[in-house]
Amino acid sequence: MLKQFMIGQYGGFDDKKFKRDFKLGFHGIEACLMGHEEDVECLQDAANREGFHIGVHFPLRSGYAKLRDALFLSPNDTEREQAYRYIQHELDYMTSVNPDYVLFHYPKPVILDDRVDWSLWRFTDESEYVYESKYSFAEFSEKSELLFAWLSDKSEEYRFTPVLEFDGLNKYIYETDFLECLLDRYPRIRLCLDTARLHLQNETDPHFDAKLVIQKFTKYAHIIHLSNAQVAADGIQSRHYPVLPELRPEEGWAPIAEYLRIVRQENRNVKIMFEHRSDRISDEQLERCYAWVDELLNS
Repeated sequence: MLKQFMIGQYGGFDDKKFKRDFKLGFHGIEACLMGHEEDVECLQDAANREGFHIGVHFPLRSGYAKLRDALFLSPNDTEREQAYRYIQHELDYMTSVNPDYVLFHYPKPVILDDRVDWSLWRFTDESEYVYESKYSFAEFSEKSELLFAWLSDKSEEYRFTPVLEFDGLNKYIYETDFLECLLDRYPRIRLCLDTARLHLQNETDPHFDAKLVIQKFTKYAHIIHLSNAQVAADGIQSRHYPVLPELRPEEGWAPIAEYLRIVRQENRNVKIMFEHRSDRISDEQLERCYAWVDELLNS
């Protein structure tokens, strides 16, 4: 299973993290918001030396836009056009990196269910979300179709897999088959499921069932972002915590074992990217984390 494991390098290339977290046989590294050209060069040098793949969590570089995420579904025409130009600019730059995939948060802006308290979700700017009552299903489906067609064309031109990582979800996605039909029509485009994000919505949105979403969409997934989060009545106690078997769901942690059993049943080829703060645990715990995930996916 090691050949399907990945680690992240966000904000720069951390050589200490690379030497500690990356293991011989891992599939690759997902990079995001590299602060300097030297970070990108270090990433490329390591990939060439070690023979691993590079994935990009958009954007690869920091400092080129006000917000990290491209607002490609924005109801504002100017914002939407800027988002497409932003992606195009980064794709042109990334040709030298030759990414295996490029990942974008979707939907963006996030479409929020008016009935739900979203206070635990972190948004940098109000433009990153819109309430369902202000954004119709017709508009969502029209703009999503345009996005899928455009990304599919770009994936062929630049030779990468577009991956859409679920952000907050509303009923347009989990109560209809619209997205499944779109993914069937545009098979170049795949998904990313984030276990901590799904767990957070499961605990704060009474209309949402994380296990059903995993069951519904894992067959379309290219990658799983794997980490845990402890959600309590007064907020989130730990974000991006490594998954360990002793973290109990009854104490607010995500039921990772159940999530990964569904993943194993639905898509054995999916990549596992450890999107965690490995510095919060010991070397022995990190090894147990890897071994436990391997066991869950292969037993």
